[in-house]
Amino acid sequence: MSVSKYNTIIVGGGIAGLTSAAYLSRASQKVLLIEKNRECGGLVNSFTHDGFHFDAGVRALEDAGIIFPMLNDLGIMLEVIKSKVSLGIEKDILHIEDLNSLTKYRDLLKKTFPESEEEINRVLKIIRTVMKHMDVLYGIENPVFKDLKRDRAFILKKLLPWLPRFIFTVGKINRMNMPVEEYLATVVKNTSLRDIISQHFFKNTPSFFALSYFSLYLDYFYPKGGVGKLPEAMKNKIIECGGEIKTETRIVEILADTCLIRDQNNITYKYDNLIWAADLKTLYKIAKTDGLSPKITTSFEESKSKMLKNRGGDSVFSLFLEVDEPADSFRKIANGHFFYTPSKIGLGETHRGELNYLLVNFEKTEKNQILEWLDKFTALNTYEISIPGLKDAELAPPGKTGVIISFLAEYELFNKIQKAGWLDEFISELENRVLSVISDSVYPMLKDKIIARFSFSPLSIESRVGSSEGAITGWEFQKQMPVTNKIQYSDRSVLTPLPSIYQAGQWAYSPAGVPMSILTGKLAADRVLKQMKKIKTK
Repeated sequence: MSVSKYNTIIVGGGIAGLTSAAYLSRASQKVLLIEKNRECGGLVNSFTHDGFHFDAGVRALEDAGIIFPMLNDLGIMLEVIKSKVSLGIEKDILHIEDLNSLTKYRDLLKKTFPESEEEINRVLKIIRTVMKHMDVLYGIENPVFKDLKRDRAFILKKLLPWLPRFIFTVGKINRMNMPVEEYLATVVKNTSLRDIISQHFFKNTPSFFALSYFSLYLDYFYPKGGVGKLPEAMKNKIIECGGEIKTETRIVEILADTCLIRDQNNITYKYDNLIWAADLKTLYKIAKTDGLSPKITTSFEESKSKMLKNRGGDSVFSLFLEVDEPADSFRKIANGHFFYTPSKIGLGETHRGELNYLLVNFEKTEKNQILEWLDKFTALNTYEISIPGLKDAELAPPGKTGVIISFLAEYELFNKIQKAGWLDEFISELENRVLSVISDSVYPMLKDKIIARFSFSPLSIESRVGSSEGAITGWEFQKQMPVTNKIQYSDRSVLTPLPSIYQAGQWAYSPAGVPMSILTGKLAADRVLKQMKKIKTK
């Protein structure tokens, strides 16, 4: 049987894989993008249900000096609208409009925690400093997406003046790599205040990344038609440039010495270069190094050990609601992207220490103990609420509203409950509690106006996206990361120990996110093109 041959095969049709495929296709490479699902996009995806439009992963996008330059460079037109953010604590809600909203945020915190005025002033001063660093970090279009040989004006007027500031800022950023929980503990003694500021971040999120979020709120945008319009546009660009896309195909084996990969149907493909833009643990599990030199094999095994020892970061539980209530009823309360905390008490150890105790002692834990913990967890949590119809009125049937309520969730809890045989019951109990908390506090119309509801758990994410432990930003934050996690070395993040194999996406760099996934996708494509150029000149 003949084997299909390609200059480059990209495995994983998420935003990183789409980026690599778009650039390589534009460069006239013979490209094949392989995706295990029916649709591309990964965690940047949208779907419709009963006429309601929902976003399956990220609820909005942030440019970060990367997304718009990439779209412009590829000649992709994408109609976007600003995704305004609201923040709420109990009955008080702040609509973020501009930098002046930071002062209003300070006033909101002071009203909620009047006894902690000095600590709040200190935190807000730090946030302002971080925001200035962010202005430098994303202050120009990322040069990776510019043609520096032709655009001398960009080099002279923007890049060269920016570089010294960037180098200075990176040093400042690296000194704020401490987990945000530990960092805030040195500044804020009020544990409830610390929780309200930080409990919607992933465990051990680097302080700079966490405290930069006010800048990101101002940067959020939303593609008209939903976030799925971004991968759709990129897919169309790949096809336009002659690239091939093969969906519903899972790669089960990589033969690195012969540059072959095999899918679940036992079909074999040959590559000159391979870009792995899927789950990184899977690459190390299925790659075979027989026939490669002992030096390469040893390096691969060392990397494999690091990868498989670490675990994915926090996952998310999302509740999708179809509501028989017009969007204007919700608009009067908050914007279409809303971070809401119904209680100022804060989670404390509920989502960390107490949950860890339940997991360690799960075999001896009664069902009612888990449900009692769930009562506390849902009452004290912070929720990310997204209403697509408030961003684009066409995304819900007339007079109705689709609502997405999300929060951080521990994969291992769902995994253990599934093995214990009561996952459906647990999910139903969780949905009921979330609805009770939100309808008793900020959205009373949810009490009796819900037409239908369904949810995605960390297990759903692992199954659909193929992400280890259902992680949505790649690796769990550890002291020693198994991948590159310093911005000045991001170009190294795409390298693997295997010849002609590169990596890209949320697992290739930490902390990840859509802009960094796009960046690594472009960096991987650049490496391939550079390698091909070397071969041609020999």
